Amino acid sequence: MGTTSTATHKARRWRGWLDPFVLLLLATLAGAALLPPDKELVPALSSAGGVAVAVQFFISGLRLPSSAALKGLKAWRLHLVIVGLSFVMFPILGFGVAAGSSWYLNHELVAGLLFLTMLPTAVQTATTFTGIARGNTAAAVCAASISNLLGVLATPLLVALALGSYSGMNLSSITKIAVQIVAPFVLGQLLHKLTLKWTQRWAPAFKVVDRAAILLVVYVAFGAAVADGVWHRIPAAQLAVTAGICAAMLALSLWITSLVAKKLGFVPADATAIMFCGSEKSLATGLPLSAILFTGPLGGVVILPVIMYHAMQLIVCAAIARRVARRTEPQHYTDAGPAVLAGAP
Repeated sequence: MGTTSTATHKARRWRGWLDPFVLLLLATLAGAALLPPDKELVPALSSAGGVAVAVQFFISGLRLPSSAALKGLKAWRLHLVIVGLSFVMFPILGFGVAAGSSWYLNHELVAGLLFLTMLPTAVQTATTFTGIARGNTAAAVCAASISNLLGVLATPLLVALALGSYSGMNLSSITKIAVQIVAPFVLGQLLHKLTLKWTQRWAPAFKVVDRAAILLVVYVAFGAAVADGVWHRIPAAQLAVTAGICAAMLALSLWITSLVAKKLGFVPADATAIMFCGSEKSLATGLPLSAILFTGPLGGVVILPVIMYHAMQLIVCAAIARRVARRTEPQHYTDAGPAVLAGAP
């Protein structure tokens, strides 16, 4: 009995460290590297990926609790800090990283690091880790919702300004953004209240569709890059350096967000929300966006820093959340609205 209990406890600990979706992403990358799609199939798969992106953003619109974001505007200082960290501090950090690494890294990897810094915060993981750490979960939900509502437009705009020449953005790209991202997302938001109970009931099914869409985007982008021979230009040492840069960016962002929250006088519960929401980046938004913003082999490389950072933030933030929870008493929260998540990504 004791042996079984110990084995179960160890299995749970491993599941806490190894996210199944990260393993699926890695398996998809490996599959695309070993069995890339035929060049004749790439256009059809790209079209299917475009439909998947539209479906993914429609689901995101359905699930994202914008009402919580509106009700949480009373805590405007907290939300302003998180938005500033996500869309000002991080891009500035990205420009610094690009300037310091462009002499060594391939320009596709540099573009991927910059793109990573321009993404909104992750909704599900930021709020989950805030809750585990006994932080202000309601504020985290509101802040992550606001970040993603802004990110639908802010991220493409930042990419256009900073990476226009790399991404090849043109009138066609703007049209795709409007048709495949903005319109489905807005439609989902308009239907959010009407379909809330239905969305909550079918949350597992939505999660499967959402993740299948992301995996399809990854396979098409990465497979096209492999078929085009882009990996002959990117040695393994550059990938290792990119992973090291992602780890350094995560460590620096966690330190900066904690320092900012402390210097501005936020209570510990709000500071915890700021730390997780301000340092995390959304894979669920980033990968579908990359399929539209970056075309050709570039798209298959740009996604790598996003995947690396996502895996690292899961492991590191989970450890931090558990450590903070052990030494933190429950706090009185800022009035930031209800923690209605409805399975948000």
